[in-house]
Amino acid sequence: MPGVFDTCVGYANGRQNITEAEARYETVCTGTTGLHECCRVSFNAMKTSSDALLYAFFRIIDPTLTDQQGNDIGSQYQAAAFWPPEDRQLEADVLRVFSIERARCEKAHGAGSFRVQAQPLREFFPAEQYHQDYLVKNPGGYCHVPLSVIRRLSTEAFDPRTYRRSNG
Repeated sequence: MPGVFDTCVGYANGRQNITEAEARYETVCTGTTGLHECCRVSFNAMKTSSDALLYAFFRIIDPTLTDQQGNDIGSQYQAAAFWPPEDRQLEADVLRVFSIERARCEKAHGAGSFRVQAQPLREFFPAEQYHQDYLVKNPGGYCHVPLSVIRRLSTEAFDPRTYRRSNG
């Protein structure tokens, strides 16, 4: 997306005292680590906003699912957003957007239907090298997000009014 200058897939916010040796795909898939598969996104705030990135996030996940996205099933696939605990502005942005998206989801699907987690980042472990740029390395690889959606979101202009309180 415009403004994004780096991404790194990895694993975040597992059970206490998780070790780097445990933060590996095969172990994460056992469900014993509590880690989430995730993507760390670095962006230029002069070219995009956390709101625009969260908008894209909510267009590619199903916020009503527990421990699943697309055909991927397991606790590591629970949709979540994490922020560095020292970044109070990003925390406020995430919580504001989540409040609005929760209201939209519950209006459409009923009370309690919103399952996406929002937490301060406790730890992040980069995934193995073969997971980085996975679809570039594996053009026919599986992703629950259709390429057409990715293309649309990367070229679509984000309307900053999307997350004004009156739109919830």
